[in-house]
Formats: sequence, C-alpha cells, structure tokens
Amino acid sequence: MSTLHELAGHPAPASVLVDVGRLLAAYADDRPDPSVPAQRVAFGTSGHRGSSLDRSFNEWHMLAIAQGICDHRRQAGIDGPLFLGVDTHALSAPAAATALEVLAANGVTVMLAERDEFTPTPAVSHAILVHNRGRASSGQGLADGIVMTPSHNPPRDGGFKYNPSHGGPADEKVTGWIQAAANRHLETALKDVKRLPTGRALRADTTRRHDYLQHYVGELGQVVDLDTVRAAGVRMGVDPLGGAGVHYWRAIAEHYRLDLTVVSEEVDPTFRFMSLDWDGQIRMDPSSPYAMQRLVALKSRFDIAFSCDTDHDRHGIVTPGAGLLPPNDYLSLMIEHLFRHRPAWGREIGIAKTVVTTQLIERIAARLGRPLFDAPVGFKWFADGLLKGSLGFAGEESAGASFLRRDGSAWSTDKDGIAAALLSAEITATQGRDLGAVYDELAGALGRPVAGRISAAATVAQKRKLGALSPQQIRSTELAGDPVVQVLSQAPGNGAAIGGIKVVTANGWFAARPSGTEDIYKIYAESFRDAAHLQRLLDEAQRVVDAALAG
Repeated sequence: MSTLHELAGHPAPASVLVDVGRLLAAYADDRPDPSVPAQRVAFGTSGHRGSSLDRSFNEWHMLAIAQGICDHRRQAGIDGPLFLGVDTHALSAPAAATALEVLAANGVTVMLAERDEFTPTPAVSHAILVHNRGRASSGQGLADGIVMTPSHNPPRDGGFKYNPSHGGPADEKVTGWIQAAANRHLETALKDVKRLPTGRALRADTTRRHDYLQHYVGELGQVVDLDTVRAAGVRMGVDPLGGAGVHYWRAIAEHYRLDLTVVSEEVDPTFRFMSLDWDGQIRMDPSSPYAMQRLVALKSRFDIAFSCDTDHDRHGIVTPGAGLLPPNDYLSLMIEHLFRHRPAWGREIGIAKTVVTTQLIERIAARLGRPLFDAPVGFKWFADGLLKGSLGFAGEESAGASFLRRDGSAWSTDKDGIAAALLSAEITATQGRDLGAVYDELAGALGRPVAGRISAAATVAQKRKLGALSPQQIRSTELAGDPVVQVLSQAPGNGAAIGGIKVVTANGWFAARPSGTEDIYKIYAESFRDAAHLQRLLDEAQRVVDAALAG
C-alpha cells in the first residue's frame, strides 16, 4: 500500500534537492551498458525516461535515439521539418543539444524555438498540425516533432518524447521500431551514428527558428472562448510550476486582455519552490493536492486558478469554494460544457476516455447522446480521432486532455494543459459560479463517484506479472458486496490490451496495471456508493495484486 510521507505537502528541504552539477556531469561522462536492461532505451507510454544518475538517460542514449528517429524518418518517408521542444528539467537542454547534433548531421530540418524559449508539448503538437495541414493527401513534406521532457517526473529525470506526423504521441509500432534501432546503435558503440559538433549543428542551413509562443498564443481564441472570459471579468491565477509554459501565460493575458495573474515565473532546475508530493519526492504534478499547496493557499484571491506540469500537457484546477478539483471531476465538467457550447461540432463527434478514467463520463456521454471511445492508458490512442475530428474531446484520469477548435477542426493531438486550464475560466464565465457547485449539480443528477488510487514500488519482473493478468485468473464472482458483471484485459473501444486488469460491478470498479514511466504499479478504484465502499474496492484489489505478484 502507498504510505503518505511525513513531509507531504510541505516545502522541499535542501536535503532532497538534486545536485544539478552532478546530474549534468553524469549525462556527459557516463556510458550505458546495453547488456543491463535498466540502461537500455525503453519507450513507455510517452517515450524514453530515466536519469543520468542511473545511467538510464545520458548523452549516448540521446545520440542513439536521435539516430533511430532519423532512421525511422527515412523508412517512413517523413521529409519535412522536425519541431523540437524543450522543457525546464535540467537534462532537457543538453539532451536537445545532443539530438540536434545528430539531426543536423543527417540533414534533417530542425525548428528550434526563437530565443531558445522553453516549449510546451501542446505548442509542438500545434506546430506539427499547422505545418501538415493540406499535406496529408500527398504525404510530401510532412513534419514531426520531439519534446525533451519527462513530464511531471522528479528533477533528476530526463525524457525524450517523439510525436510523428499526426502530432500526438507515437504508437507502439513506431516507438518499438525506434527503440530497437536505438538499442542496436548502443550495442555497436554508436558506430553508425552521424554527428556534428554543437556549434556547426546550430549554424547548419537545416537549423531554423520557429516562434512557437506567438503561433500558439495567437490561435488560442479559436479553441477557448476568451472573449466571453474577458467580458465576464473572470479573475484568474496561474502557477506554471516552473514549467515550459512559464512565459506563455503573460503573453496570453496581454494578447487577449485577460485578468490573469501569474503567481510565479521562477525557473529553477532543482524545483526548490515545490511542496513535496505524497511520497516525499518533488514532482510537478498539478493533480496532486500535496504538490499544489502554493496555489491552493491562494485560492480566495481568484475566481478560478490553475497550474500545469513541466511540459504543460496536464492541468490542475483550483476554485475558491472546492479547492483543487480532482481530475475526474474536472474532465466531466469539461465534457458537459464543451458538448453543450460548441454548436459547430456535429452530432457524430464523440468523447474519448481511458479505462481508468471515471465512469461518470460514460453516463454523461449517454445523456448527451454522444459516441464513447474507451481506450487503454496512453494518449496515443486518441491522436487519430482528434486529427480527423471524429473525437471532440479526449481525456485521461491523470489530468491530461485535449479538444477540438470551436469550429470542429483539430487543435492539438497531444494533451494540452494550457487550453484545458483556460477552459475552466470559460466555464466559470458561462456559469457565473464556483465550478465546485457546478460539479455538485452534475453529480447530483448522474451519480457522485468517489475515486481512489494506490501506487507502490514494483520491480520490472513484478510489473511484467501484473501486466500479464488475464480475466481467467480472476476467480471472484463478487466484488465489495456486488456481483462482478465484467472482467476486462482489453479496452472496449478498440480491443487493445490494457496492460493489466479491470473488474466492474454495477456500483464500482477497480483496475490494476503497472506504470509505463516509473517502477511502480497503480491500483485505481471508483465507487458510486460512498468512501467505505471505495475502501472495500481498494482492499480487495490489493489482495488480487498481492496474489498476482506472489504467483
């Protein structure tokens, strides 16, 4: 069971801060051993993540992955520009420099941010889609992208995420191909990796500049009704948590003349300004009440306040009455609002969620008469639907979501924490009241779920066991006092494996699966009864997991 750290929610003490100098030295000096599984390239749900301190994310990894992407581009016929974004983790900038050395040597046109501005994930996705508009039929000159980010992971981590020409996270076929190619390059000591010195790579004719900030900010009004927000005088506060969108918020406020206060524009690779998460780690997770203490303490100053994680693909919403809204609550509010206030969206446009996201969304979809697409964990499952406009909204319980422009065309096929956060101001302006009260009304009509989650450490072998659970291994016919009506190892929306198990009754469910990004497993549960019933669901789920790990 997960145990709450004694300092959870408290300011980060100096003793937990990462040694940035040591982190960067290890990135440059250490070499991975490809015979050690933990030191090989391994793409999870959103790319390769690791730490130079563990020899799982260093210069050799970046050289190998970047060459693997160049190899992939050639075999896939991708010959347009590559949009390269960088977040504020300490390892992100050196990783981007290493990747540029390889990309330039391979003749890839790379679009770097003007003024070396930090670049949110949704700004990269948006840039890919804008460039590729009208090119899909010919397949010529298609762009793709890389974002250097480990998302909300602790400051010691680095991440390398690839977005192909649909603009969203790459699927397993693509990441598997790149992973295999990168590991071959590691195994051959990088002998086939092309590389230029950083200075030459920056001066190469193929290295260009792109104003991600102005292009993204300038079109935000096509996604969120910011005129209504301005007219209503909604007082907003934002804490960027020292992330990649840190300078975007002031530009948004000025461009759309909004009453938007940026609580802090501090950027520090140790993230010393964060309060500690549930386990005593620094983690820039805007859905965590422990990590969000700074903004929650300011809730009475604003009509609505919000934060985003380090690459700004996730959101956290704070109201003066309810405090930090649980992610599932806000996802439900987003859907209810969007599908009632986007008249240009056709009746056939659907709603997407993951199998561990609240079942309240299923009830909302039924009431709205909208198709529901229920997929495994991972935003990659939604990219195609968002690109084609068949999905109006896609969201996952970890506070990631994206939705179409107001005219029904694609905006971002990756998660967009900025647009999701600003939508909370549009809903506030439209409703004229606290979003906590708006949710209470929705839940009162359709059922009030109570959700919980357990996270615990797990080895690679244990994660493999849990991910391989099958419905046949679940012998129980009853769960928390109710008959089991469904046991799933595949998602209803597309039949893809969920990488674990989900057990459903009429009044609740639990799902257990290994994390794709950390050495932990997660148990999710939701009850439509009460907190005591939720605890029974979690307890019985834990026994199932314990049996699986011991088997």
